[in-house]
Amino acid sequence: MKRYVLPAVSALLVSLAVPAFAQNLAIVNGKPVPKARVDALAAQLAKSGRPVGAEMESQLKEEVIAREVFMQEAQKRGLDASDDFRNQMELARQTLLIRELFADYQKKNPVSDAEVKAEYDKFAAANGGKEYHARHILVEKEDEAKAIIASLKKGGKFEEIAKKQSKDPGSGANGGDLDWANASSYVPEFSQALIKLNKGQTTDTPVKTQFGWHVIRLDDVRQAQLPKLDDVKPQIAEQLQRQKLAKFQEELRGKAKVE
Repeated sequence: MKRYVLPAVSALLVSLAVPAFAQNLAIVNGKPVPKARVDALAAQLAKSGRPVGAEMESQLKEEVIAREVFMQEAQKRGLDASDDFRNQMELARQTLLIRELFADYQKKNPVSDAEVKAEYDKFAAANGGKEYHARHILVEKEDEAKAIIASLKKGGKFEEIAKKQSKDPGSGANGGDLDWANASSYVPEFSQALIKLNKGQTTDTPVKTQFGWHVIRLDDVRQAQLPKLDDVKPQIAEQLQRQKLAKFQEELRGKAKVE
């Protein structure tokens, strides 16, 4: 006896089946591949700053289908039952879970504008004031330095002597040029001698530091050129966020009972 389905019932069955099918990207060897996998991959790319357009979405669909094909073959060969695979899966689970923990902490503990401003003010206080444009000639012995000073007093060219005799590989080739820097950037003996010089003046006596003997010339002085807060705000915020996260990690390790 033939069985008939009323048109209204048939239409209802189709309407119920379509949404369920629409949730699947494809059927691979009889196994549904959920569209949610494409969404998950797209979300990962978006987090990394890569926009997902129509062309990229097509590639993601192909990627998801290929993964399902390869995964089925791996399972068919029993590779998912090995101890090595299980260990790797556990490590991957730990990595993802820890990453989620840190992301959750950062989301709930953002760096405030006040914290950024306070850090900038601290930086400005430490690096403000005067900057010095200096040159130096570094030699191993005091007598060498004294001879250089005597040569300079007779009209010798500082830059030429630095290129020939300075043991500092960084500045020697540039005529002893140290560029602009805060006095605190140098070792104490060097900075103390530097700040006593007037513009265009050279030290009358050699200056001894842990590196050797220096002949120092001050070319110019200016007020420190600090970057504006808005220009460095992202870098400061990132640095403070890393510091917060590091402190959070240390606190968790400190509270943990390890036997």
